[in-house]
This record gives sequence, C-alpha cells and structure tokens, in this order.
Amino acid sequence: MDTAYPREDPRGPTPREADGAAHTALTLGAPRPPPRDHLIWSVFSTLYLNLCCLGFLALAYSIKARDQKVAGHLEEARRLGSKAKCYNILATMWALVPPLLLLALVVTGALHLSRLARDSAAFFSTKFDDSDYD
Repeated sequence: MDTAYPREDPRGPTPREADGAAHTALTLGAPRPPPRDHLIWSVFSTLYLNLCCLGFLALAYSIKARDQKVAGHLEEARRLGSKAKCYNILATMWALVPPLLLLALVVTGALHLSRLARDSAAFFSTKFDDSDYD
C-alpha cells in the first residue's frame, strides 16, 4: 500500500492562506427566513377603514419593513414587520368583534322579545266575567 500521496483529513479540510494561517468557517444553525412585511394584509386592513386608523399604521410599518428589507437591514425589517403584524391583528379584531357582538345582541334580544310576546299573549287572552268587577 502506497502512503506517499497526501491523504484527506476525515474531519474536513482546513483552508490555508499564503501566510499559513488556518481559517475555519462555522455555520451556526439554519439560516433565518427573510423577514415578512405583511403588505397585502395591511392594504386590506387600510381599505376596510376601521376605527383609529390601525390599518393605516400597519400599512406604514409594512412599507418601512419592505424598504429596510430591500436596503439589506434584515433585523430592522423583522422588527418593523412584527409591528405591522401586531397592528394588522388589532385592526382585524377591531373589524370582526363589534359586528359579531352586535349580531349576538340582536339574536338574544329577538329571543327575549319572542318569549315576552308569547307570555303576554296568554295574559291578554284571559276572559273576565262581569262578576269580577263587583
């Protein structure tokens, strides 16, 4: 067996520069996905015209997040995208909860009125005799 040729190290090669210094590159976990700006959701939240202009705030932060992502500032884009997401959640809740609450109040009010009408119909159908007025 000829051992004159250089063998590769099973642990992987370590690159060397001209000056002989060794450099190693470490990968610290999986790369993070690109930041999300939630722009489409923000546009729909803005067009719905909710109270307190939460959709407009979400749109402003979404545009800022997209600008930061294009500029290469990924951490700033993540922070602004997170704010846009929070404002979008608040705008969506503000848009959904009051109509659902109003619907629940109308249904319970209708049920209460129907029960009241049914009970009062029996009261008004009572016949009184002339002897009751003496």
